[in-house]
Amino acid sequence: MKAIYLSLLAGSALLLSACATTVKPTYVSPAQYQSFNCQQLQSEYKRIQQYIDNGVQAPKRTGVGVGLGLGGGWGSSGGWGFGPSVSVNMGQSSNTKKTELSRVMGEQEAVLQAAQFKGCPMLIRTKPKS
Repeated sequence: MKAIYLSLLAGSALLLSACATTVKPTYVSPAQYQSFNCQQLQSEYKRIQQYIDNGVQAPKRTGVGVGLGLGGGWGSSGGWGFGPSVSVNMGQSSNTKKTELSRVMGEQEAVLQAAQFKGCPMLIRTKPKS
């Protein structure tokens, strides 16, 4: 009983610490913005910032998976053998909001890098400290 209690406590602590981590931007190449001019880069930066401020929504993806395999083991009659196995998985998975936020923040950094490379003056809005 004590082992179950300790494992639940450890699992809860791990879950809470995972939720408290800060989101870091994912790398996005600034090369995708090389055709943008300074005004377009500023507009893209503002669009991304507005998306972040309004709350990032995680995109949903659906998928189907089929797996074929060969399994082996001991049978109940004392013998052993191999047999085929088939599994079908259908469901919906979604990225987390943190994953989407990380991707969007990476895009925003790429816009800033492209603007810096072109020598564009960027107006960056920072959030006021509360």
